[in-house]
Amino acid sequence: MARRITVFGATGSIGCNTLDLIARQPEAFEVVALTGGSNVARLAEQARAVGAELAVTAHDDRLGDLRAALAGSGIEAAAGRAALLEAAARPADWIMSAIVGAAGLEPGLEALKQGTTLALANKESLVTAGPLMLATARAHGARILPVDSEHSAVFQALVGEDVAAVERVIITASGGAFRDWPAERLARATPREAARHPNWDMGQRITIDSASLFNKALELIETREFFGIDPHKIDALVHPESLIHAMVGFADGALMAHIGPPDMRHAIGFALNWPERRALPVERLDFAAIGQLTFRAPDDARYPALRLARGVMETRGLSGAVFNGAKERALDHFIAGRIGFVQMAELVERVLNTMTSQRLGIAAPDLDMVRDADARARSEADAALAHLTS
Repeated sequence: MARRITVFGATGSIGCNTLDLIARQPEAFEVVALTGGSNVARLAEQARAVGAELAVTAHDDRLGDLRAALAGSGIEAAAGRAALLEAAARPADWIMSAIVGAAGLEPGLEALKQGTTLALANKESLVTAGPLMLATARAHGARILPVDSEHSAVFQALVGEDVAAVERVIITASGGAFRDWPAERLARATPREAARHPNWDMGQRITIDSASLFNKALELIETREFFGIDPHKIDALVHPESLIHAMVGFADGALMAHIGPPDMRHAIGFALNWPERRALPVERLDFAAIGQLTFRAPDDARYPALRLARGVMETRGLSGAVFNGAKERALDHFIAGRIGFVQMAELVERVLNTMTSQRLGIAAPDLDMVRDADARARSEADAALAHLTS
């Protein structure tokens, strides 16, 4: 019987790669719903191609365009937050959560309430509300499978292993667009330059986060939340080839490394077919041609986002929501040209320092607390902008 599938963030790179894999096994899947942002033309094209029951745009003002693009197809069109949550509540066997940013949290939580399998590519969900996500999954008998390449790699390395025997976890970073730039040049980096990734094909925001290693900072926090590993055992390593995605070291000195091409269809396909492994249309590596793999320790002075993330892992509670909210606004301001590349970390640190006295370490924050912390962090980031640009 065909499995019922929903894809949140269908028009982004993760969503497109997910639909690519689904299209290769049309008899195996039945698409319930697809959601996207402002690119309603692509969303409608995808919905028609897979015969989705429902297509949802996050933007209320694009509903008319979506309906027009789906005219005559029989596919239902909807828009806005309520429609996203309704799509998440529709019965499905497997749901991809690939909405970018904190906006992916609520649909992910709603999906877990139906006891389904949630393939999580939205790292902000665990960063901002890890305990809430995991508790919701437990309460409803749902399962969360990681789709970030690094966390999929850790997950695979831990199959059949005792987490208590883990001595260290190393997630790798490509280093992004500026990994070989002299540090003094970073202050003059433009959004266009930051959005050119040397290895991965991703969207603008995540590619810029890769250049600043804010993306890796979020992944450090996500590793701590998803696997429950002591933050002192979690580290990042710059690996320019992007072939080793993560390594897990055990108490006996053994190190399990997950190696694969820089193609997100590997991690997506693993989650889509889990617990089985099936053939995927990804490159098979030729190690003789590759010749060598290189690594270097990230410089905290060059990548302050990693230092800030370590503080968040220690504090936990609402600090992840504050960190992410401030980071998203800092990125907005950089893209808009209001601040420089290196000022993003300065702004986030200023917000964290401002809000440290506001009980961020609360043990079990609920959704309203997370929303409030996120909103306050964004407001503080906007207020801090004047101090950085004066």
